[in-house]
Amino acid sequence: MISGEFSDRGELIFEIGLIAADGDVIPVKALLDTGFTGWLAIDNQDAESLGWLLDSDQRDMQTARGEARFNLYEGTMLLDGQEFTIEVLGSNELENILLGVRWLQTKRLVADFPAGVLTLG
Repeated sequence: MISGEFSDRGELIFEIGLIAADGDVIPVKALLDTGFTGWLAIDNQDAESLGWLLDSDQRDMQTARGEARFNLYEGTMLLDGQEFTIEVLGSNELENILLGVRWLQTKRLVADFPAGVLTLG
């Protein structure tokens, strides 16, 4: 189980590790976005700098800003001490690294604002 933090705006923030193609683990803060149905979304430039494999397909998805097209990458990350190879959506317009609700199919989320407790695991 990993502990997270609430941002000033009430966002759910967790530290995860992105694993580059050369094996380096880069710790980053990721926002759990309950409106995002995938595993992980990241800026294209970041995915490319990690050396993640770009799939030839793209995916159209509905976002808060409307319909958008995303690149598909195969990425590896660390979450709760476990390594996962997952489908990653890439875009040129992402301000934050996003964890999607797909994680909630395998991980339990506890978000207790009054107690200041945020965990995923």
